[in-house]
Amino acid sequence: MAASLFWLTAGWLVVALLATGFLLTDLYSRALDTTLSETLDFHVESLTGFLLEARDPRDPTIALADPRFDRPRSGWYWIIRGDSGALVNLSTSVVGIDLPQLSGALDAQGRRTGVLTDAFGTQLRVIERSVTLDGKTYRIEVSGNLTEILGLVEDFRGQTFIVLGAVGAMLAIMSVIVARFAMRPIDKLSAAIESVREGDSTEITGQYPTEIAPLAEEVNELLRSNAQIIERARNQVGNLAHGLKTPIAVLRNEAASKKGALADVVQAETEKMSNMVSTYLERARLAARTSIVGKKADSTMIMLRLTRVMRKIHPDVTIAFQRPDASLPWFRGDEADLEEMAGNLLDNACKWSKGQVGVRLSSERTPKGTQLLIRIDDNGPGLSDDDARKVLRRGVRLDEKTPGTGLGLDIVKELVDVYGGSLELKRSALGGLLVELRLPTARLGGIVRPAAA
Repeated sequence: MAASLFWLTAGWLVVALLATGFLLTDLYSRALDTTLSETLDFHVESLTGFLLEARDPRDPTIALADPRFDRPRSGWYWIIRGDSGALVNLSTSVVGIDLPQLSGALDAQGRRTGVLTDAFGTQLRVIERSVTLDGKTYRIEVSGNLTEILGLVEDFRGQTFIVLGAVGAMLAIMSVIVARFAMRPIDKLSAAIESVREGDSTEITGQYPTEIAPLAEEVNELLRSNAQIIERARNQVGNLAHGLKTPIAVLRNEAASKKGALADVVQAETEKMSNMVSTYLERARLAARTSIVGKKADSTMIMLRLTRVMRKIHPDVTIAFQRPDASLPWFRGDEADLEEMAGNLLDNACKWSKGQVGVRLSSERTPKGTQLLIRIDDNGPGLSDDDARKVLRRGVRLDEKTPGTGLGLDIVKELVDVYGGSLELKRSALGGLLVELRLPTARLGGIVRPAAA
């Protein structure tokens, strides 16, 4: 947000400063041009007065005091022409220079203005006035150096943009400082929320400005409400479990003590009911547990513990655990959930292997961010692509002779979906099945991990 505010402010600042620079330059140019025109008007009126006073257009006393009219090629010239355009009198600066004449009709006051270029490429602002003396008409022309004015305008434009650029840089620096200062409480709140999400704290703490404090309190209230809802859900799940399991157990026991087709049907159906109740109660428990914000678990320690347990349960299987480095991120979720997922997968690998199982932990960059990657492979019979797709379906078992309900992998898939992870079954380099489990990660915790067993 701070970057967006900065670039938005910088964009408007650049536009405003550019517009200001061009506006100031235009105003300065207009002011200089107006001053030049007024100066030329003054000189025209002065020459008119001198002419009327001298009564002779060739009188050498007719002159202007401005020294620029005495300097050759200065761009400041005055000329008195006859009605036919012949030169009658002129300034020292115009001697030897053939100046072009204005064209166009005179206005009601006998005047006309325009811009001409002399033989040296100098642009001239020219004002001409018609004067009648003793029945003869004379034209008085006075020109000023417009190129000088344009040069002054260009210099002013360059200096203006330098100054405005410096002002813009200072304003940009100030906007960065203001944006950072203004965003500091929001960054602090964001860090506090991240700390809650990562499990480092249970609520948002700290002092916040008046505008943000209500938001922090609302988030804390939401966290407390969420915890209360989850606690009530757990209690209801427990009550429901006790309320359903006892009657089902009574029916099953009664049916087991009787003989006949009805007893067999009741026993079979109550067995199904018991499995379904256990399954859905377990899912409700898992959903409530994974909804808790701010939990994380050390995947390395959990996998070490599971490896030791599985070595005792399956002593004929060699489990090779490849210990990750200390930078491996933690699992963002409940420790019991990770044990349930990894434990089911590792137990299945041991059951179906021919004596060799491998376990590897690593992290992986995905579009969802950094994820924890758990690889478990074995040298068992493995699965075909079709069987791999089938076995992930709810309650599907490819080998009905092996004891179990087929719900272990189903619960793993359910947990993976709840956490937004993924579960893939592939062909292992050992010849059997490779299971890849991807789960969300949290920041690395601060506990000391034990040495590999």
